[in-house]
Amino acid sequence: MDVQQLFKNLKKEAECPLCIETVTNPKTLPCLHSFCLVCLDRHANFARRQLKATIKCPVCQTSFQIPETDTFENLPSSFHLNRLVDVLALEDGSVQSQRCNSCDENNTATCYCFVCQDFLCASCFEAHQRLKASRGHRNVLMDKLQAQDVQDLIHRPVMCSQQYHEHQPLEFYCEDCKVLICHKCTVVSHNRHTMTDTQKAAQEQKMQMFDAVAKVKAEIARYESEIKKQTDLRNKHRIDVLNEEKKMTDTVEKLIRDLREHERKMKDKFREIYEAEQKHHATRLENFELVATKLKSCFERCQSILDRSFSVEILQTNHAILGRCNELLNVRKPDLYMSPQVHYLVEKKLDLMDRVVVTKTDPSKCLAEGQDSKEVKERKETYFVIVTKDSEGFQCYQQDDKIKVNILTPEGDQLKTDIKDTKDGKYRVTYTPQDAGQHSVEMLVNGQPLTGSPCIVQVHEHQYQFAFQFGSKGKKRGEFGVIYDIDVSQKTGSIAIAEHRNQRIQLFSLEGKFRSEIRLDGAPWSVAFTDSGDLLTLVRESDNKLRLVSEEGHFIKHINDKHLDEPSRVSTASDDRIIITDDGDKKIKVLSPDGNDLLQSFNAPDCDEFPFCAIYHQDKFFVSYESANCVKVFDKTGVYLHDIGCKGSNDGQFDGPDGLVIDKYNRLIVCDSGNRRLQLFTLGGKFLSKLKKQYFKNGFPLYVAINSAGSLIAADQLNGRILVFH
Repeated sequence: MDVQQLFKNLKKEAECPLCIETVTNPKTLPCLHSFCLVCLDRHANFARRQLKATIKCPVCQTSFQIPETDTFENLPSSFHLNRLVDVLALEDGSVQSQRCNSCDENNTATCYCFVCQDFLCASCFEAHQRLKASRGHRNVLMDKLQAQDVQDLIHRPVMCSQQYHEHQPLEFYCEDCKVLICHKCTVVSHNRHTMTDTQKAAQEQKMQMFDAVAKVKAEIARYESEIKKQTDLRNKHRIDVLNEEKKMTDTVEKLIRDLREHERKMKDKFREIYEAEQKHHATRLENFELVATKLKSCFERCQSILDRSFSVEILQTNHAILGRCNELLNVRKPDLYMSPQVHYLVEKKLDLMDRVVVTKTDPSKCLAEGQDSKEVKERKETYFVIVTKDSEGFQCYQQDDKIKVNILTPEGDQLKTDIKDTKDGKYRVTYTPQDAGQHSVEMLVNGQPLTGSPCIVQVHEHQYQFAFQFGSKGKKRGEFGVIYDIDVSQKTGSIAIAEHRNQRIQLFSLEGKFRSEIRLDGAPWSVAFTDSGDLLTLVRESDNKLRLVSEEGHFIKHINDKHLDEPSRVSTASDDRIIITDDGDKKIKVLSPDGNDLLQSFNAPDCDEFPFCAIYHQDKFFVSYESANCVKVFDKTGVYLHDIGCKGSNDGQFDGPDGLVIDKYNRLIVCDSGNRRLQLFTLGGKFLSKLKKQYFKNGFPLYVAINSAGSLIAADQLNGRILVFH
């Protein structure tokens, strides 16, 4: 390196951070930053005038107490800076120059002997060169310094500062006094103290400094890492804020566009109204103007005749004029066209439910606990917990956090959820799925989805398990001939079984115990309980009439049959309306609860098949068509909607569907008698599951019912038995 550049670098290194000049009498603060003593004292005086008892280091801003003496002269001097000042004095004439260490005249030094370790003036240097002992020493002239010479000068030995020891280097370190001393000091001032060679002591303390510096370096790395993290967080936060601001702007702009579009449509509507009404007014005005023109023309003609007052003319035109006047006067006057009133009504003003949430919660760190750990079943309340966490992954609670959960059913409907805030960063989300199948669960924290959201939750349907069976073929009590229908009283729990050949209805308990029987004078085709617990019984062979009897078998009345032709099956709706399938005209008929009025009568379009069984649930009619191998669905007014199933033996297909029932889980259960099984569907017609042939071996299910406990009761007509599934 060029010596001038080296001096420039050293001068920069020796600058006082306060005055930006080469330090004078440098003092080092405990934070290891050095300044001119004068600058430090001036800095302290300024702080005292501000009524402060401390100053801050101008470099690192560490606070220090101002000494009571108002001066920092007791602070340690910087050895390195003092050495730099000495060396800079060799090049800078404005700084006090080095003096000769050899003579008493204290002349300015012109050279330095690296062997004698002395600065020499010109005279001493000549004498130094004449002496044989020192003639070969390495000397360097001040005006011919090289870069290496400057470096060697900086690292020259340090001499003792004690009087009469000035030419003695500090070769020893007193362990007791913790100071550097020369050889003479070891005898004079530090006799019997523990001494260590300067190099050895420095090496030991250097190792301590290495350890301390290494720790500081590691701490620096840690802080730099934290600084980087903090910087990244700051940048991320800036981007997040800008993104959220953009989201807000996009939302507002979309609302504005939507409002402008709405305004355009409304203006078009007003324009249509205006133009239509203007046409009506123009037409009416034309009619008025036409009549007025005719009247004016007649008036002018008549008035001119009267003004001329010629007798002959009056006599000649009188008849025509009177006739024309009467004609015009008797013309029907057009009515005034009154425009309808036009009002602009705002039924609901724009209600923008937006807000800015400032929170420590980081949606990317939040999680849902217990969502996948439980088996989810339809109609069973279940829950999971959303845990909010900060960016470090620690659980946190922020009152302004907005937690939202959207659960969509397999049909795409929104499922109701209940979110309970436990005020500790946990939110319990409770929901009750109504149907089996895949549900989509979307979890949002402050509008941001959780990791893995939306996710799929499989809701399992409740499975029916075989419980027991009762009955067998025969004519005795508890035995059955040909079973034609079954139903369960929701009031008493009795199971009513209509026997065709034995011409009776037998009643059993929920456990399958015989209770009583009702003897009939004909074969019962169908039976249904009313809400009051009475029995509607259809007996076709004798009178094709519906009878209402009590559960004890007492006849109550006949149901008016004027609306019926050949009724086949009967059921009741939840409001006690009577639903009949009629083989005569192949229609489904709905009677009032007392049976006197025909409320509805309908059938499927383009269908000439007999309806077998009809039930009503949630504003829909479900009707099985045995020959058509399907279940047809109608709305509450009797309008056909769609079919469920078709002919076949696969899942969702039928071979002669017969009895129908809706269970407490809103599942449609169909007796697929030809395939010897029961099939379960959603109300929308999606196949769910089936009860297989093993339960109906050598037989087939024809009729089904559900009791108040939710048990499924199926009749095996061929084997004359009743199967109960819980």
